[in-house]
Order: sequence, then C-alpha cells, then structure tokens
Amino acid sequence: MKIPKRIEPLVEEGLIDSVICQLMSGKEAMVYVVRCGSELLCAKVYKETNKQNFRQNVSYTKGRLVRKGRSLHAIQRRSHFGRMAQKEAWQSTEVDTMSHLITVGVPTPKYYNFFEGVLLMELITDSNGDVAPRLNDLTLSPALAWIYHDFLIRQIVRMLCHDVVHGDLSEYNVLIGNQGPVIIDFPQAISAANNYNSQRIFKRDVNNITAYLSRFAPELAYTDYGSEIWSLYQRGKLHLDVNLSGNTEEKTQPVNLNSVLDAINATLKKEMAWQKYKRERWTSRRLQQY
Repeated sequence: MKIPKRIEPLVEEGLIDSVICQLMSGKEAMVYVVRCGSELLCAKVYKETNKQNFRQNVSYTKGRLVRKGRSLHAIQRRSHFGRMAQKEAWQSTEVDTMSHLITVGVPTPKYYNFFEGVLLMELITDSNGDVAPRLNDLTLSPALAWIYHDFLIRQIVRMLCHDVVHGDLSEYNVLIGNQGPVIIDFPQAISAANNYNSQRIFKRDVNNITAYLSRFAPELAYTDYGSEIWSLYQRGKLHLDVNLSGNTEEKTQPVNLNSVLDAINATLKKEMAWQKYKRERWTSRRLQQY
C-alpha cells in the first residue's frame, strides 16, 4: 500500500522497507503491518495533537515525572508547547512500560524502536501465522474462559508487583497469540504507588476482564479478585505465587456495647468538667473587675 506520510521518515532512515496494510484505527493511533527486512512488524502511529483523543486527565497523569521545568509549566498552562510535551510524555509512557514489563515476564509485544511518533513493535500472530485476534473477537468455552481469566489475573498481579497498573485493560487490549494472551496498549499506564487514583483504576481493570469472561463462565461474575489483590498489595503480602480465591472475606467482630458506653460517659464527664472550669474562671475574672 501507499506509505502513509507519518511513516515516511522511518522509510528514509531504513527502519521500514514497506507498508503491507492497515491493521486498525483507534482514537489514539493507527496501526499498520510493515516489512522490515525479512520480518513483519507492527507500526503504531500516534495521531497528531489536534486529532488524537488521549485521556490525558489528572486521573492518569498524577504522579508522572516531567523532568523539564519548562515542559511542566507549559503543560499546566495548556499552551501549544505544553500540549506537545504532554503528548510526548504520554507516548513515552507506553514505550517505557512495554520495555519494563517484557523484562519481568509480562506477555507484551516486543519493542523495537520509537521514532518520529511511530512505535515499532512485534506483530503478534496466532497458531496459523495470521494476525492474532483480540479477545473480544472470540467465542470461548467456559473452561477456556476460566483459563484465560486465571492467566490474565496472574499477569495483573505481576504488573502490580512491579508498580504498574495498565489503566485501560479490557477485552479490546488483549490479543490471543500462538502462545496465549498478550496484553497491549499502555499509554495510560500508571504507577500504583504514586497515583492516588490507582486503587480505583486497578479494580476497574480487573472488573473489565472479569465481566467480559463471565459471559462465557457465569461463575466469574461472583468473584472479586480486584479487592482481594489490592488488599494484599496494601498489606505488603502480594507476591507472584500468591494464592487467590476471588473472594474478600470481611472479618467482623461483635461490638462491645459496654466499652462504647464507658467511653462516651468518660468523654461527657471530661466535657462537663471543662465547662464548669470555664464558668468558674469567667466568674472569678468578673468579680476581680469590681
């Protein structure tokens, strides 16, 4: 096919030989299958600033590091330079996250290069060598739905153990490759430790995956892996081999009513004594004035 304008610089630099076809078009980017020597790769072309629809709001950007003072000031002022700096920070988040996760064993496409707003990465294929389908394109048996769910929950745990929350995980961001599910699309990834919205965003990721797979395995709808995993994370007990049940047991103890009443009475006595002291002090001052 004709080489898109945004990919021309990569062809000129010898990073891409030819463009085979367009794979998909989303709100944030367009993805092409390209040939690089003897290999077929993916080229993710981020949309221009005035066309893209990145969810660059405080829920995702809180806690991200912007190293240049001028860039941070421009982003806060929402100037043209600021919008460009914010877009670059958004794109670099995906590159950095993919590079990090693949080293810790999370199944993501292999990163090759990032040049002129184009991300070159591995093309995920199925067992027949065709482009891998997304999870939402498949009809699953209950048993396979449970297998995929268990696998993805394990990857979510692995990411959280390395301080990463995907931020937009759903059936649309999981490919089913020849070796199983592969997680994609990380521009909205956040730090679990540094973003005060991380708990809400994390639970939404887990619930998205669970809700979709429960269409094929209805029992999944009664699980709550998100709360269980986050509780373990907050208590410092989350690790890669943790045993998960999918349930959060609320431990409740009977209220000791006598202790509560004693505490209330003690507080009332202190308050009454304080009020009495203030009245006596006020009366004493008034008498001294006369």
